[in-house]
Amino acid sequence: MRLLLLALLVLPFDRLPAQAADQKVAAFDRYATQAAKDWGAVGLAVAVVKDGRTIFAKGYGVRELGKPGVVDSATLFAIGSTTKAITAAAVGMLVDDGKLGWDDPVINHLPGFQLGDPYVTREITVRDLLTHRAGLANGDILWYRTDNSPAEILRRARFIPSAYSIRSSFVYQNVMYAAAGAVEAASGMSWARFLETRIFRPLGMTGTVATLAETAGLPNLAVPHYRIRGEPRVITNASVDPVAAAGSIWSGVADMARWAAFMLDSGRVDGKPLLKPETWAELLKPQALLPPGAFYPSQRLTKPSWMSYGMGWFQQDYQGRTVQFHTGSIDGMVAIIGLIPSARLGVYVLGNLDHVEVRHPLMLRAFDTWLGTGARDWSGELLALYRGLEADGDSALARRARDRQPNAAPTLPLGRYAGRYADSLVGSVEIGEAEGRLTLSRGPFLKAKLDHWQFDTFQAVWENEWQGTDLVTFAIGADGSVEGLRYAGRRLGRVR
Repeated sequence: MRLLLLALLVLPFDRLPAQAADQKVAAFDRYATQAAKDWGAVGLAVAVVKDGRTIFAKGYGVRELGKPGVVDSATLFAIGSTTKAITAAAVGMLVDDGKLGWDDPVINHLPGFQLGDPYVTREITVRDLLTHRAGLANGDILWYRTDNSPAEILRRARFIPSAYSIRSSFVYQNVMYAAAGAVEAASGMSWARFLETRIFRPLGMTGTVATLAETAGLPNLAVPHYRIRGEPRVITNASVDPVAAAGSIWSGVADMARWAAFMLDSGRVDGKPLLKPETWAELLKPQALLPPGAFYPSQRLTKPSWMSYGMGWFQQDYQGRTVQFHTGSIDGMVAIIGLIPSARLGVYVLGNLDHVEVRHPLMLRAFDTWLGTGARDWSGELLALYRGLEADGDSALARRARDRQPNAAPTLPLGRYAGRYADSLVGSVEIGEAEGRLTLSRGPFLKAKLDHWQFDTFQAVWENEWQGTDLVTFAIGADGSVEGLRYAGRRLGRVR
């Protein structure tokens, strides 16, 4: 009888670790469910990896509003710039193969590569491409919703203006990642094929594809959404394929959990290293210190002591540990990956509503849950923060409208503004006139109506409503003719 009583007393304690783990999962699931509702997410998928295992993987909501298809752990989303860490790992594998070095000049592998400054062209290295410290301003105008080919984008990189001295600061730069993705020069195969062969297949990421083009016909696919006039609506995908290595991968959280586990296990799969330990460590080493303006608004609440960037990873301290993380954002799609290697803990979140920032609180709540550091309501606090930022943006637009002088008529009749304007970086912009309004067309994907704003400035109202509006200002010469226009921060000359 005493032995039986002892067994009955001991048995519950034997089960406590498993019960506690189940309770954490259930509590996190409840929190994620409520957070998705509070932020108005359309579809969401979340995975948590701990000690080499996927301990949580679940979908919430739907793949497309108004349709029954639900999100699950295999639903494919655009993972956006969380692609960058995978590109960096691919480059690391080529370093291990002896086919290139981190500090090799880029022109050693891409002889035709050229930037505006001959010194930078000569000195820029593979490491610089991966760490956003090449000295260039943002160059997204080269690829976002254009029909420029990858080769043309790299050719025009020489026209991206300098923003700072090389390696002295940090400006996020997708085009330089596209250059880093030119692994065929060192590997003999395309970037997509290299990832499939050396990363996706060995990690068992069987549902992952490298580009938007490869998603055609796939059934379990999330559709992008954007909040227009307060309501989420389906929008079209913006292809990142022209700068693929910067952010074109599509995947689900089940597969991305495998990637997270691989990075948490120092680049190993089932004990087998795919990266040398020193190469894995180099990927996660801080390479550039970041000013607050180059980081995320969440820092206002997490209050990190330091912020840096590695190779495809933003970095900060949290609860006395180093966090490696990155977001992904492209029209109607969001992602975040967060790793705490010292705790062998990783989180991955995917969503299909533009900039639904619930990704940040879910990452932080998962950290707290499995680190055992409390139950702070990150969702509530960050929701208040982001609503404040949205209100600030609305106020800025209201100030612009308030300062407008709508009765300040244009200098010329509308037809005199029509014509073609060009710039080496932007390319051609066509200004036309139809039904008493000017129109703007930049390639097949960017079209707008121009409404008069004031003087010779017009407001471009994009056909894709989620792109908002921009101001276009025409320059009138001494002879009274239109000499050029200012668009996207560039001065385009009129082509006569």
